[in-house]
Amino acid sequence: MSSKKSVSKVVSVDEQAYEQEAGQAEHEDVVDETPEFRATVEMEIQAKVDANHPDGIVDTSEDRIYGVTLAQEERIQAREKELERISAQAAFGRQKGRAERTRAVVEQARRSQRPVKEVDPREKLERAELGQVNRQAQRLAENVNGGYTRAVIAKRIASRVLEGEAMFEAVMDTKEEMQHEAGTIVPIGRLESIRRGEVSVEGRVIELWEPSNSSMQQVGLIEDETGRTKFTIWTKSRQTMVQKGELVRFRAAAKNWYNGRCSIALTHWSEIVFPERGQWWE
Repeated sequence: MSSKKSVSKVVSVDEQAYEQEAGQAEHEDVVDETPEFRATVEMEIQAKVDANHPDGIVDTSEDRIYGVTLAQEERIQAREKELERISAQAAFGRQKGRAERTRAVVEQARRSQRPVKEVDPREKLERAELGQVNRQAQRLAENVNGGYTRAVIAKRIASRVLEGEAMFEAVMDTKEEMQHEAGTIVPIGRLESIRRGEVSVEGRVIELWEPSNSSMQQVGLIEDETGRTKFTIWTKSRQTMVQKGELVRFRAAAKNWYNGRCSIALTHWSEIVFPERGQWWE
């Protein structure tokens, strides 16, 4: 009877162990059958595509950057703020001290542009020489019609005297210089010696001829106390007609040479002045 109990006990232990092992195996089989979810390369690519798709972005407000994830957007915004800070520091560095530098540049420009006081050569002359210079300057101002004041002419004469020239030579050289300058009324008898292509003369029209060509408006002779010369007024110049015996002043007339003789021609750039026109006796 004891043997039956032992056998049944052994069997019971073995069955119990078997049941435990079976239960453990059954439990282990359930765990192993659960799949492990690991993303493949294709799944990662698809996730990026879905994230960049408009439907994949949950926040579609205007503050969000279109087409990027939230992490990417945060990095972009942080970088932009850093660049703004760097730009602000650089701008501040350039602006710092700008007012002082500008004032220094302006002051330097003012000093460089400040006119140097010109020394009047007449101040260095003796009293007797100064009186003579002023008299000669007055005479040239009356004889040379160049628009120069007596003071300007006196300075030129005084400069030559201080350089060692005699008074007579200083006066004649000043007169010569004035006659060669543009705008000065040149004596007709000295036209050939004037070193300019355009001259201004004044005299009376002593003769008018019939033009030989339709391109000529008038042809004639003009004379002053030093000589006479031929003048031609071209039709295209559209100048006012002159009359025989009339006092005229030709400004910016072009010098011409024909058969070794000098003449003048009035072009579109020339001007005719009639000093006696409009007087009370007309």
